[in-house]
Amino acid sequence: MRNISDLIEQYLKTTLMRSGNELLEIKRSELAKQFQCVPSQINYVISTRFTLEKGYIVESKRGGGGYIRITKVESHEDIALFEHMCQLIGNKIDQQTAQNIVFRLYEEEAITRREANLMMSALDRAHYKSTVAHRDEIRANVLKAMIETLKYKENET
Repeated sequence: MRNISDLIEQYLKTTLMRSGNELLEIKRSELAKQFQCVPSQINYVISTRFTLEKGYIVESKRGGGGYIRITKVESHEDIALFEHMCQLIGNKIDQQTAQNIVFRLYEEEAITRREANLMMSALDRAHYKSTVAHRDEIRANVLKAMIETLKYKENET
């Protein structure tokens, strides 16, 4: 059985797809009422499942006329996507954010399932026996190196 967060995520993605993947504007309170949950549950789903790393831009305005706008970011070519992901990584990256980036690359069909699985394995915190800060720096360097390699592979074909 799927949990409420999964149901809300699926509803939002389906609604966004029906809108032509352009823009989805919702009212947090109305969506909470529809799913019979508290508005903070909607906040949680949006802040964890509709991130830039996963290909979404979220804008919100609080108050009586408040809204949440979700826009799916489309990349025009894989090279631009790879470069954008490298910029998002920065000097350090935690495991969850790194996984989100790999998932986005897979979802955008820039990498294969096998490549995604290899990347996920290499990014796992179990392989880094050091302090959290140092581990996140190493993970960022490894992820950028993998993406750079994939970028050049795309250029050769």
